[in-house]
Amino acid sequence: MDSTDKRAAELRARLDFDDARLLAECEVHTFRASGPGGQHRNKTVSAVRLHHRLSGLTVKAAESRSQHQNKAKALRRLREALAVAARQPLPDRLVWPPTVQIVERKLNLARGNPAIPHVIALTLDALYACRGRLGDAASLLGVTPSSLARFLAEHRPAWVEANRIRQEAGQPPLRR
Repeated sequence: MDSTDKRAAELRARLDFDDARLLAECEVHTFRASGPGGQHRNKTVSAVRLHHRLSGLTVKAAESRSQHQNKAKALRRLREALAVAARQPLPDRLVWPPTVQIVERKLNLARGNPAIPHVIALTLDALYACRGRLGDAASLLGVTPSSLARFLAEHRPAWVEANRIRQEAGQPPLRR
């Protein structure tokens, strides 16, 4: 295993860390956020920015007037950012997380499913292994190309990375 693979594995392991353990690896900054949100929005320090020291990734959440809710959203975004950032070779035997359902080759995930970062990582790994060819990646994953494209489109950072992978491989960008 070379150093790039080790680093990817190290970052990917963070997807399974509980919130406290992942948060311990971050610099946490709270601040006042501007924008819509009612008369109390600018009076409270409710926005949260997380800087993950190991990866260098920074995410923020400021939608809620609750610092607690914003911290939870920022942690979800950090897990997704880690999934997007770390490519690994596909395993010999593909195993979906237990909360993921594939029904009639369609990928079904509820918006709050905790396995979403794992699915993002797995779909991008497959796309990378297939040199950006969506149909081949979908076939490897056991889903339809439209189901795979729909999932990627629902997660903007994954969509951007998928198109970067495709561009690097000489493929045209995916269309919504």
